[in-house]
Parts: sequence; structure tokens; C-alpha cells
Amino acid sequence: MSSVETKYEWSRKDSIRTSIAGVIIALLVVLSQILEKSETYGSKAATSLLVGTALGIAFERGRFCIFCIFRDSINERKNYGLIAVFTSLAVGAIGYTIIFGIFLPVPGKDQLPPSAHIGPVSLALVLGGLAFGIGMALAGACISGQFFRLTQGYLRAIPGLIGVIIGFILSFNTWNFIYRNFIEGAPKLWLPHYLGYAGSLALTLGAIAVALYFLITRSNPAEREVHGTGEIDWAQIRNSLIKKRWNPFVTGTIVGLIGIAAYLRIEPLGTTRQLNSIAQTIGTKYNLYPDLIGLEGLSGCIGAAVETITNNGWLIIGFFTAALAASISGNRFKPQIPTLKGTGSSIVGGILLGWGSFTSLGCTIGNLLSGSQAFALSGWTFFLFSFIGAWLGIKLKLDKIE
Repeated sequence: MSSVETKYEWSRKDSIRTSIAGVIIALLVVLSQILEKSETYGSKAATSLLVGTALGIAFERGRFCIFCIFRDSINERKNYGLIAVFTSLAVGAIGYTIIFGIFLPVPGKDQLPPSAHIGPVSLALVLGGLAFGIGMALAGACISGQFFRLTQGYLRAIPGLIGVIIGFILSFNTWNFIYRNFIEGAPKLWLPHYLGYAGSLALTLGAIAVALYFLITRSNPAEREVHGTGEIDWAQIRNSLIKKRWNPFVTGTIVGLIGIAAYLRIEPLGTTRQLNSIAQTIGTKYNLYPDLIGLEGLSGCIGAAVETITNNGWLIIGFFTAALAASISGNRFKPQIPTLKGTGSSIVGGILLGWGSFTSLGCTIGNLLSGSQAFALSGWTFFLFSFIGAWLGIKLKLDKIE
């Protein structure tokens, strides 16, 4: 044990903040019980709220902001965030394999697992991923990251989310042309159709293992953390849970397990369906877009406009509220007042996020995570081109507009 004793400072204010956070989480649990007994919402809404709660805590404590993860890796070779992403994909792939094997024992060529985010691979997916990546650079986060960073005081997320709604409405106006020319007839490439479940899992885990080895060995030495040696006491546990950034393998494992639970109990993880519904409601009210074609046979973070809160809406409520609680407990809520230039950048970035996510049928959560975990080539394609888009945005210094 080191001769220098590590002190984990904890003040009365820390206790107050953590108590407030505990009350917030408790209220979310109570709300889930109310939803469970509600005739309007029921068990799926309750489960969605709890899934969102768990996801919000994991994202905030693990700093699971996809754009921030991309930026840190590109600029500084800080790869812990990407390690968490690939860990979540590995854990999710294992869980999805088990679920698929139970409900679809033989992956026949004419069958796809129900509701899984397996989209068509086309030029539209490439363009949508690129637009999404550039949008992340301009807005400072992906769509889920806007909610997550807002809980830490990133007030530019508000115009960013307004931009997302505008981007959705714009995408509704380009959708019919894009669908007819690029998406209709495009293949939905699902690895188990060609490799079976065992082969798909082996290929996925093998590729992830190579990526993790590269990321770990190439990571900036300054980022490598010592996660405690010798005896572990309560002060260290408390500090690790509430103040210190979670280990990337822990974060990735938790996010992967949440994704498995979400798919098994409700639907694949995603954070845009409720926003899409809001955009459709606004667009329909003011006649801002034509009738959309071809949506019925597509999976992903899309859906018809509804008057009530969707299951995805309850997930977002749980996600945002729990992330806010985690931010408060760790004293990470630091309001950042946006400038006029920064507000404009966030709006434009949000528009690209909205257009890109609808055109791609999902965002970094619904497409990159849920799609890749389900062995969909569309998920990996979106991963690649959203990363390229973010890289272009960073190299053009679009993320520096403040």
C-alpha cells in the first residue's frame, strides 16, 4: 500500500447535493409505479422510465457523450470513451445473440428479428451519417448528448434541440425523394443471414477485440487512471461512485446491459422517436410537409405522431432527470450561457442532427448502439460515417465556434 494516504474530500454540501439527487431518483421510481397502474400508459411506460433512469445515470457518470468521445480520441488520443462504446457493443452483442436465439432460433433469409434496428444500407445512410457527424461538431453533442450535457449546464443544448425539431421537419420534405431513389429496394444486411449467430458473434467480438487493443495501446498515457490499490474504504467507494469518472469497461458494460433489457422488455434503445413525433405534430398542424411514403416496413427511431407521451418519451424523461440528479450529486452542474454565435452554431448543428437521424432511421443510440449490437450492417455503417463527419467537423474547427 502506498505510503501517501489518499484523501477523498467530502463536505456538507456534497451530502446535501447527494440527498437531493437521491430524492429525485426515488421520485422517478414512484412515478414508475404510478405509470404501472395507469390505464393510459401501463407497464411498458413504467419500464421505459426505469430504463431511461439507469441510462441517464450511466451516461452522466461515465461521460458517455458520443461526440465528446470522438473529439477526445481524434484530438488528444484519449480513448477511454471509445473503449466504453466498444465494450457496450460487445456486451450488447452477446445479449442480443441470446435473445435472438430464443425468439428466432433459425435466422432464415426471409426473416428479421422483430423490432430490431436493422435498416437498409444505401447512399441515404451514408449521407445521413455524415450530416449527423458534422451536426455533432456544430452543436457540441449528438441528440442524446444534448439532453445529457444540458443536465451539466450546457445551455447551448436548448437551441440545439430546437434545431433538431427543425431538421426533422426538413427531412420529412426530402424523405419521399430519398426513399424512392435510394432506400426503396436497398438491402437490409443482417450478419446472421450469412454467418449464423455464432459466426456473427465471433466476427463482432473479434473486431471489437482488435479495436480495443488498438485503443488501449494507443491511448494517451496521461489519461490512464489507477482505480485504487490496497484497502478500499467507504470514502473511496463514495468518491468513485459520485465524483470520479467511471471506468470505461464498467460504463460500457452497464450501457450494454441496459440495451439488452430495453430490447427484451420494450424496444431497442433510441432517443429520437418522441422528438420525431413532436416534429410530425407541428408539421401536420401547419401543413409543413407532404404525406410520407415507405415508413411502414422500416425499423428504427421513427413512428407516427401521437398525442400522448410515447414509451420513448418516458425513457427520455427518465434519462434527463436521472442524469440531472447524477450531475447535481457530483457538483457538475455549471451553467454556460451561450453566445449569439454559439446559439447559431447549435441551431445549424441541430438541424443536421435531425435531418441526418431521420434519413438514417436512427441516431448514435438507436443506430450506432442498438443497430450494431443487433449485427446490422446499417449500424456499423452509421458508426463509420458519423465518425468521419465528426472528424471533418473537428478538422474544420466547427466545434470551436463559441
